[in-house]
Amino acid sequence: MSQDWVRRFIAANLPVLPVPGIPDICLHKADPQSGLRHLAEQDLQFGSPYWAHYWGGGLALARYLLDRPESVAGRRVLDLGAGSGIVGIAAAKARAAKVYAADVDPYAIAAIELNAALNDVTIDTVLADLTKSEPPDVDVICVGDLFYEAALAESVIALLDRCLAREIMILIGDPWRTHLPTSRLRLLAEYTVPDFGEITAKTRPAGVFALG
Repeated sequence: MSQDWVRRFIAANLPVLPVPGIPDICLHKADPQSGLRHLAEQDLQFGSPYWAHYWGGGLALARYLLDRPESVAGRRVLDLGAGSGIVGIAAAKARAAKVYAADVDPYAIAAIELNAALNDVTIDTVLADLTKSEPPDVDVICVGDLFYEAALAESVIALLDRCLAREIMILIGDPWRTHLPTSRLRLLAEYTVPDFGEITAKTRPAGVFALG
């Protein structure tokens, strides 16, 4: 299935909505009428459409970057496991010098490109599993909500440790999920945010942390 077709489907079926608590960012957001099942029916490789929903860690980290633009202003930033691209969009709005957004899902890449255009920012997308790579040539890595599964958390931490050895700053947003390495984190801020699901879903606290 072509990326052009996917972008057209997202643009036509996922309405543009302001992000809860971050009204200066809008995203294509799935609703019950979006018909995401049609994508699954036409593409056997279609996975969970996490890129079409809000995740607590990403919301918290995006809010933090907008509240504290000095954390990324003038720096090269990677949004790792970017999903909808919300964290990368926030970094760009906070005047990062360059923003990259990496994800393993081509549907996420299509959504990021559309969402970046909606918010009038420039993001370079990377379709790859960077956890298996050498540290990228950036100053800051932002990790929004990648500690929900043990194997994924282990591979993410392995990459982040390699990045720390290169003196790359690591910022993490997470709603205290099970595999978050809390003993290694310094809490920078905490927000109450909706988690995966609709805007009316129950809210929960999500922290923004520095990894050291």
